[in-house]
Amino acid sequence: MPIPDISQPEMLPVADNVRLRRIDGEFAFALAWYQDTELVWMVDGNRIPYSMERLRRMYTWLDAHGELYFIEVQEKGVWKPVGDVTFWQEDMPIVIGDAAYRGKGLGKSVIAALINRGRELGYQTLSVEEIYHWNSASRACFESLGFRQNRKTAKGCSYQLQIGS
Repeated sequence: MPIPDISQPEMLPVADNVRLRRIDGEFAFALAWYQDTELVWMVDGNRIPYSMERLRRMYTWLDAHGELYFIEVQEKGVWKPVGDVTFWQEDMPIVIGDAAYRGKGLGKSVIAALINRGRELGYQTLSVEEIYHWNSASRACFESLGFRQNRKTAKGCSYQLQIGS
């Protein structure tokens, strides 16, 4: 139970052909995403590709702290994982791992769906722990949905969204 007293859904719909699927322990396919040193730069602020052990540790930690999902897109009737996202009130790390889906509004749709989840859970605010200064795409995505800079961090800013009254 990553969010105390909250049951995580197996699936969260995002759009007709996009859904979030709860992680099920199978994630070897995601290692290829974290071999992309530019993606790792945006996520971790370094360019060191992940090992399978590092990926396992990351997913274990995220799953223990929030609702960890794979972002899936339906192509020709088959659901294909293209990224991951974790949701909890204090953070919302998201990765669009498949480069073919970056810059097409997928991340914005996923975050909008998670904002709705936060409303359903009665949250007044949602936060993003840190977005690096150089990650302009992520900053623009969150800001377009109403997130505002909350405080400076060592390499960027944290963000917050007021969703309650």
